[in-house]
Amino acid sequence: MGYTYTILDSDAKSNLQLQNYLAEYGDFMCNGVAQDSMGGLNIILKKTPDIVFIHLNEKASEYFHMIMELHQYTSELPVFIALASSQQYAYQALKNHFFDYWLMPYNDFDIRKTILKLRIKWPKEQQSQTLLLQSYKDYRYLNTNEIMYLQADNNTTDFFMEDGSTISAFKTLKTFENNLPANFVRVHQSYIINTNFVSRINYGKGICTLKHSKLQLPFSKSYKSNVENLKQILSKNTISTLN
Repeated sequence: MGYTYTILDSDAKSNLQLQNYLAEYGDFMCNGVAQDSMGGLNIILKKTPDIVFIHLNEKASEYFHMIMELHQYTSELPVFIALASSQQYAYQALKNHFFDYWLMPYNDFDIRKTILKLRIKWPKEQQSQTLLLQSYKDYRYLNTNEIMYLQADNNTTDFFMEDGSTISAFKTLKTFENNLPANFVRVHQSYIINTNFVSRINYGKGICTLKHSKLQLPFSKSYKSNVENLKQILSKNTISTLN
C-alpha cells in the first residue's frame, strides 16, 4: 500500500508540476486537490490523505487556522509539507508541525530527500512484492525479496538474484529506481541495492558489502545522502557497540 496525498493550492500550474514530480514515485497517489482552506478542510476529512501539500501564500494564516481546526475532528493528522516561493512562512510552518518546507520552483533533490525521510519514518507495506519484466510476449515475474542488487549495463539493467542467477531487462536503471519497494536504494550511477542484503558500509573505501556472496559494491559521493538513509535503515533494531 502506498501513500495518498492532497494538494491545497489555487495555482493549477504548480499543482500539475507537483503531481508530475510525484508520479515518478510508484507509491504516491493523488486523492484530491483544493484551492482554499475551506475546501482543504473538507477534502482532508473526506479523503483522509497521508500527506497534505499546502502552498503558503497570502492565504497562509487561513491554512494555519485550518490545521488547528482539524484537531477538533480527528486524532490522527496527515503529514503536512509546505510549498512557498520564499522562506517568509518557514517559522510559522515549523511551529505548526510541518514535516518539511519546499521552496519553489520545485527542486528534484529536495523532493527526493523528503520522500526518503518519509519512507523511513512512516514505512508503508508495499502492495506488491513481484516485479514484472516484459519483453514482447515474454512475461517474467521476479520476487523482489530475492533481488540482491541491480546493475546498469548501457541501456539495459541486470538483476542479480539470491540464487546466483542474473536476469536482464531492456530498460534503464532509472526506470526501476522509483518503482521498486522502499528497501531498494540507489548508491551509485550503476547500482541499486536491496538493503536487506547489506552487511557492511565502509565509508573509507566507499563500498557496501552484501551478505552471502561477500560482494563489494561501490557507492559514490553523488548518492551519499542515499547511503546515509541506508545506514539509518540498517541502524534500526540494532545493538550498538560504539568504540
